[in-house]
Amino acid sequence: MKFFLSLFLFFVWTYSGYAQSVNIGSVNEERGDFRFMFYNVENMFDSFDDSLSLDNEFLPMGVRNWTWEKYQRKSQKIAKVFLAAGGWEFPDLIGLAEVENRFVLDGIFKMGYLNKIGYEIIHRESPDRRGIDVALLYQPETFHPMDTSFLKLFYKGASTSTTREILYVKGKTNTDDILHVFVNHWPSRWGGQLESETKRLEAARLLKGKVAEIVAVNSKALIVIMGDFNDYPNNKSLQKELNALAPQKKYSNAKLYNLAYPFVTKTGLGSHKYQGKWGMLDQFIVSGALLNKMGFLYCAPEDMSLFKPNFLLEADYTYFGQKPFRSFIGYKYNDGFSDHLPIILDLWRK
Repeated sequence: MKFFLSLFLFFVWTYSGYAQSVNIGSVNEERGDFRFMFYNVENMFDSFDDSLSLDNEFLPMGVRNWTWEKYQRKSQKIAKVFLAAGGWEFPDLIGLAEVENRFVLDGIFKMGYLNKIGYEIIHRESPDRRGIDVALLYQPETFHPMDTSFLKLFYKGASTSTTREILYVKGKTNTDDILHVFVNHWPSRWGGQLESETKRLEAARLLKGKVAEIVAVNSKALIVIMGDFNDYPNNKSLQKELNALAPQKKYSNAKLYNLAYPFVTKTGLGSHKYQGKWGMLDQFIVSGALLNKMGFLYCAPEDMSLFKPNFLLEADYTYFGQKPFRSFIGYKYNDGFSDHLPIILDLWRK
């Protein structure tokens, strides 16, 4: 049933007035048996004032002139990405970054063609000063949460947390595998990469500690870590502190391997473009047990991919080529999707 609903919605969206002349893009036909997607949706705010966060720029009278109509369009665009990225069926798990609250998450399904799709949502308000959070969406037909926690990040010397949390969900798949899933959005590079690095090192230590707890109980745990890390796979926070290794010929079950590593050496590929250079800020990191086929579900390094249909890109007239079709360029409304491209990880069944 889910397949036929997805197929129907795909054609409705492609030929509807909303799609207009925009190319829906190519859907990955080599879809695995269980699909993850991660997407930084770039400032997914509603148009209402939240007195507990710094969201004033995303109000109708704010500097971005963010209106209810623009919020609705943004919701429809994000829903379109979910539909297109599924590969004829929707992703089983979707990790999101830069969502303001539960209201905007619900709105993705209420504003457009996904109002009959049965995703469940895991989210809570974080202490982030801007009010942006992470969330996990899941299909209850294929994933059943067993345990959820939100890991608070404290900077060295601070008594309170002022940034988004790391979301951890332990759940059982329809293959009876137990997956340990993390959704991350690490501190930004605002002020400079080196100047802000200590914050991401703290995030890496927090994540590393939770992973250590898991593998201490089960050295063959199936772990999937996804997110916008605001660092590249070969930066200190990921390579040395988290010890997320490059894919190899042999894997240790309890170690972590960064599937985005191969993208570092591929010129012109990345999930984000900064000053004309593509880079992989968005990554999937998995345990060796998942690569060693310790469960019914498994993956290989090449099972991580970028989702980059034409409608998510626009011409880059400054640095040439293309760039993500983002919602804002500075404070100027651009009516796009996001400044990041989604990433996908497919798991296969033995």
